Amino acid sequence: MLKPIFKGLISYLPGMSSFFSKRNPGSSSTSNYCYGVFLKHITILWENGLKKIPNTMVELGPGGSFGIGIAAMLSGVNNYYALDVVPVSRTENNLEMLKELAELLKKCDPRPRKGWPDFDLYLNDSLFPDDILQPDLLAATLTEERIDLILSAIKDSGAGTGSIRMEYIVPWQDKGSLENESADLILSHSVMEHVEDIDKAYSAMYEWLKPGGFISHQIDFRSHGTAYEWNGYWTYSDIMWRIMNGKLPYLINRQSCSAHIDVLLKRGFEIVYLKKRYENHGIKRAELDSRWHAISDDDLKCSGLFIQAKKR
Repeated sequence: MLKPIFKGLISYLPGMSSFFSKRNPGSSSTSNYCYGVFLKHITILWENGLKKIPNTMVELGPGGSFGIGIAAMLSGVNNYYALDVVPVSRTENNLEMLKELAELLKKCDPRPRKGWPDFDLYLNDSLFPDDILQPDLLAATLTEERIDLILSAIKDSGAGTGSIRMEYIVPWQDKGSLENESADLILSHSVMEHVEDIDKAYSAMYEWLKPGGFISHQIDFRSHGTAYEWNGYWTYSDIMWRIMNGKLPYLINRQSCSAHIDVLLKRGFEIVYLKKRYENHGIKRAELDSRWHAISDDDLKCSGLFIQAKKR
């Protein structure tokens, strides 16, 4: 494909890397999207061992807003850390997100009707997890006083406001970005496919989690515009892939589903939930570059993974 090659080449020009990192904040700029993502993660976590709202949550790659974290704080999370590689989120987006998400939760709005049918069986008839976000809980977390505290934290990210803290860490590089055993939950949504060194990332997560803490990740293995076929990036040689990456701040890492699972297990996590998505079309084994000849048939067809794990 000529377009990704062209983008990779011009990323070496002065200022272009920064331009590409800021031009598309992504789906996280809409409140409905963030609301649905939060409900999905917390609902499935609840079914797999999490039995109270986390006190401290870390999100990797929040993108255009802290919407998922704000939804979590409006549901009882007190400390939220947003880690990203480039500063894309904007204060004005987050303030608007706070207002909209508070209204969605006050109404116990049903999760977005499109997408993610795999967690509907955990919801009530109104498509809301009322066994988790119970009326008494929401009455306490949606008070004007608490909403004002979250608003202040958004305006002064990193300073903290009483019992409420929100911090934006950009760029995060290694384990030293957060204190060891400080987090109850670490989540990401369509982010881990962009992390260059997944071994380093999962190792850091294990160190950051308190004993018994959880991670929850949805991972998208599709091509993200780098190829015509959803898994076409496995046809490129390493040299071609380096050209396409150029100096772009993030692309995709081309790691397979089993690579993520293997690293999680190696780092000591206990997997508590795993759901894969498959595509029946895509490239054939004969089209693979030599580097990927040993990939399994399952990985060749797996286009997505939702996985949750616990620190032993």
